[in-house]
This record gives sequence, structure tokens and C-alpha cells, in this order.
Amino acid sequence: MLRARGLRLTAQRQLVLQAVLDLGHATPEQVHTAVREVAAGVNITTIYRTLELLERLGLVTHTHLSHGSPTYHAAGEHQHVHLVCRDCGAIDEIDPELLGPLVDQLAAQRGFRVDIGHVSLFGVCGRCENGDHK
Repeated sequence: MLRARGLRLTAQRQLVLQAVLDLGHATPEQVHTAVREVAAGVNITTIYRTLELLERLGLVTHTHLSHGSPTYHAAGEHQHVHLVCRDCGAIDEIDPELLGPLVDQLAAQRGFRVDIGHVSLFGVCGRCENGDHK
């Protein structure tokens, strides 16, 4: 895809994309840590620029799972809703169909179309609720 758009497929770009694929959900800082294990000279600015390029190309997408950096994942994955535990930070996924009635209601009443790929619900996971993580 990069070559088809007149861009070079550099080793750094490959490493960043592979890190996102391997990590599943990763912040730029986590991608940077993974890439540095293979190529120590890659700086965080390169990671941010590469993630932005990969997102423009439709290879990765991001969502906000906390107050900090966005979290990236492969764009080819099925759409999913993120469940983020405020206590332990665990991230789980649910099928967006569970939000179907709400999505339909928002469309009908407000003309609002929900971008499921960017939906994150925050709360407390069952393990923290039961005291298993504390």
C-alpha cells in the first residue's frame, strides 16, 4: 500500500506497524518501547509521525482509552467497543451489537451516527469489583 502511494516501505515503518499488530492495543510510548528492542536508534517523534502516516493510509486506527496518549490498533480488525477498567487499567472488548439499540436511537432521534471504533466505556472490571486485583 505504501509503494502504491509513492511512499517508501522503510524498516522503521515496518517495525512500527508490526509493533501495533503484536501489541494489539498500544500507546505510542508502548510502540516506541517495542521498536527500540529491535532498533535502538528510533526516537519517539518518528513513532508519532509513522503512526499518523499509517492511520492516514487506513492501516491503523486510534481511540482514547485514558487521559493520556491515544491507543492504536490495526484498522483491519473487527470493530469493537473498549471496556476500560479504571482500577487496574485492563482493556477488554465487546461486540458493538450490544450497543445497537443505543446507536439506533441516537440515529433516529438526533441524526447522530456513532463511530463504534472510537467508543470506550470506563468502569470497574469484574476482577477488581470482586477484589481479585487488590
